[in-house]
Amino acid sequence: MPTNPPAYLKIAADLRAAVTSGDLAVGAKLPSETGLMRQYGVSRTVAKWAISVLKGEGIVEGRAGSGVYVRDTRRLVRHAQGRDRRAGDGLTSPFAHDAARAGQQGTWEHDSHHDQADDRIAARLGIAPAAPVMRTAYRFFADDEPTQLSTSYEPLVITQGTPVEWPEAGAAVGVVARMDAIGVRVTEVVERVSLRAATADEVEALHLPARASVHTIERTYFAGDVPVEAADIVLPGGRYDLVYRIPID
Repeated sequence: MPTNPPAYLKIAADLRAAVTSGDLAVGAKLPSETGLMRQYGVSRTVAKWAISVLKGEGIVEGRAGSGVYVRDTRRLVRHAQGRDRRAGDGLTSPFAHDAARAGQQGTWEHDSHHDQADDRIAARLGIAPAAPVMRTAYRFFADDEPTQLSTSYEPLVITQGTPVEWPEAGAAVGVVARMDAIGVRVTEVVERVSLRAATADEVEALHLPARASVHTIERTYFAGDVPVEAADIVLPGGRYDLVYRIPID
């Protein structure tokens, strides 16, 4: 015999429906906990849980001393098929393409430095542990909202002393274009996608609610059988759609 859902889920569903229908538009303030208590005849704890559900989904955000408001939930779409383009007109950054398709401006900050590969990265790149690599940490923004983190590793045995040694210092943008510039032809990219809880650092960097979930992508570029770049990518669960198109031979 079916049972009724908990009261906090019913309240969350009603609020979610109001956001979806536009009755609560982007920037609108949600009813207060006291208002929800009065409207639904529930305790403050139940009202708080209902709002926490929506915060965890990225639909609303709390503003200290002000209340809870509906967020802009436009999602970026990450198409795996064809996202890495070779030289041509227009933008060559895959993230810039993702943001532009969503009608947003894509920007990023980065920090590059020489490092040594730990055991995990060494295994992915097929190099010895402690071998020299270029490590670059990125934070990506869509219309000034942080939407992605990425840490990439490139073996310096391939890039050191070339015009693309420092990933953001040359004219070429993106792994494929940069490797093409030094005669290394990328032929394949492998991605492993997982879902997990966000770390405290990720919550802070991506402006996420507590207990949020993130997609993680372990990406490796290959030139033939040789790995030329490995990256760990973090995407907020409520801000991205991951699309994989797989041709059938």
